[in-house]
Amino acid sequence: MDFATLVGLVGAIVVIALAVFFGGSLSVFANPASIAIVVMGTLFVVLSKFSFSQFLNAFRAAGRAFKFRLPDTGALIEEVVEVADIARKKGMLELENHESSSSFFQQGIRHMIDGQDPETTKALMAKERLMTLERNRMGSKVFHAMGDVAPAMGMIGTIIGLVQMLSNMEDPKSIGPAMAVALLTTLYGAMIANMVAIPIADKLELRITEEARMQALVIDAVTTIQQGQNPRVVEQMLSSYLPPEKREQSEEAA
Repeated sequence: MDFATLVGLVGAIVVIALAVFFGGSLSVFANPASIAIVVMGTLFVVLSKFSFSQFLNAFRAAGRAFKFRLPDTGALIEEVVEVADIARKKGMLELENHESSSSFFQQGIRHMIDGQDPETTKALMAKERLMTLERNRMGSKVFHAMGDVAPAMGMIGTIIGLVQMLSNMEDPKSIGPAMAVALLTTLYGAMIANMVAIPIADKLELRITEEARMQALVIDAVTTIQQGQNPRVVEQMLSSYLPPEKREQSEEAA
């Protein structure tokens, strides 16, 4: 679980809710017409930009912003060195019972056990990496689209409310509800865009970057092991993926 995403989103909602609560009644800020215009309007407009599968998969990908965590880089390098040592001393078939913390590395181990040559393994894993990143990037695009559309739908709702208000100026009772729709749609659009859609899209982009780096590490690791490199050489090569401070700690420990 990524608590930064959860705490950030919940914290922002709580801050707005407290501001509304201390400023008046919460019921004043609940308007079904405004919610329908912004929420449903945003979803339908975004759906028109993508296919059904892309739209639905984006919500599945959004779960990665909350619960997806990659293996620690240092721990993964240690695991790679261990696998390299086993492969060098006992052969690739000894890796059949090895269970990796990384599904992508586990896939690479299967290629090694199957006896694939390094170039074929690299090509297959690079293709899988590209497809994974493309699927995740599509989810980010959908939520960025929501961040663009939600304020626009809020503005459309504001115009609708103003038109209703101006067309019924002779009826004082209609002015209040129409003005509520006009103002609340703008509020809802801004909240959906800046408190939900854009943060999730940005977090998915971060996940994409992190996963791309981790998968590049695994591809380098697997092809190097297949080439029969010394485990110490493998560790030194992969240490470039560590942050500078952790790299220094690793060198000191070595």
